[in-house]
Amino acid sequence: MEEAASAAFVGSRRSVRLAVLALLGGLHSLVEDIPGVGKTTLALALAKAAGLSFSRIQFTPDLLPGDVLGMNVWDSAAREFVFKPGPINANFVLADEMNRASPRTQAAFLEAMQEGGTTVDGRTVSLPSPFFLLATQNPQGFGGTFPLPEAELDRFGLSFSLGYPSGDDESEILRRWKEDGPLSSVLQVARAEDLAEARQTIASVAVSAELRDYIVRIVRATRGNSDIRLGASPRAAVSLQHAARAVAASLGRSFAIPEDVEFVAPAALAHRVFLSSRARLSGSDAVALIAALTSETAKPTGL
Repeated sequence: MEEAASAAFVGSRRSVRLAVLALLGGLHSLVEDIPGVGKTTLALALAKAAGLSFSRIQFTPDLLPGDVLGMNVWDSAAREFVFKPGPINANFVLADEMNRASPRTQAAFLEAMQEGGTTVDGRTVSLPSPFFLLATQNPQGFGGTFPLPEAELDRFGLSFSLGYPSGDDESEILRRWKEDGPLSSVLQVARAEDLAEARQTIASVAVSAELRDYIVRIVRATRGNSDIRLGASPRAAVSLQHAARAVAASLGRSFAIPEDVEFVAPAALAHRVFLSSRARLSGSDAVALIAALTSETAKPTGL
């Protein structure tokens, strides 16, 4: 699936791999980046390659929860209210510039991300299965943004940035440019049923007691660090273990190893920790800090 997505998206291979791991593992993801680096292209390419229904929600300050979740509308012929599903009812949902919406609208996603369903006027609506949310946000400091609350950030399994492409990649983007867009080159390589099977395979990947202890020690290290005001939650440890399983399964292994944890730890934890004022003023970066904490944590041996 990485190759299929790369037919349209040219850029960081690590980011493509993380996006594929997130999709296969059902880990809702947050991409923080500036406009124009290919976030929408990557999302559309992944949805097409996986054979999933796709919906894009463009967030604006006046967007209401009903515009996302759906609402009950009056059917004059039937003389009753009928439910009109919102754009969140798709297999693959791109929530574009999520931090431009009001906190009330942002909160509408909490139930969908955690439970795979939504509640509208007391009625619970199940979302399509599989369901995957890829949200993007503008970097902090951009005008017209509302910071995502801690409770919502903690529900994203992974977070990563695409970054600017290299000079060679930017030249390749120009070489590939077509009037009908880059997605015409993307081939469907899977179906929704294949994705469900992949998630079962990932869930069955073995994690030894020693590796679980390694994950716990990494997560707990975020709670006693002077540069971190708020450390990672137990939910973060669960996501890190699941992401490590996804890495192992993608490499054809039925068991996870420390290197799987190392690869995905920054993406699984950085958005879940909040730096102290001193660390922010000194220019510290959460991704680099998590990578350093992970490398400083003693690995289990013999796995």
